[in-house]
Amino acid sequence: MPSPFFVFGFVLATLIGALFHLFVGGDARKLALYLLAAWAGFGLGHLFGAMFDINIFNIGPLRVIAAVVGAIIALLIAYIFATSRARRRTL
Repeated sequence: MPSPFFVFGFVLATLIGALFHLFVGGDARKLALYLLAAWAGFGLGHLFGAMFDINIFNIGPLRVIAAVVGAIIALLIAYIFATSRARRRTL
């Protein structure tokens, strides 16, 4: 059975990815890309926060601020790569 903090982090990362897709738009493939990027960025951000002891807003063992920042950075990188690839295809 997964930890409640893991489930909360997964739900929060999914919400961040879905909201990003809502604001940016796109098809189902981009939604999948944004969800994967948000999950990966959230996990990496949490690990970064744990490694460098960032304790700004923790909920239990979850480093929420570092994880959310990681998810946003990963989403922006995914958005840049997705739009640059779409532009190359149209040229």
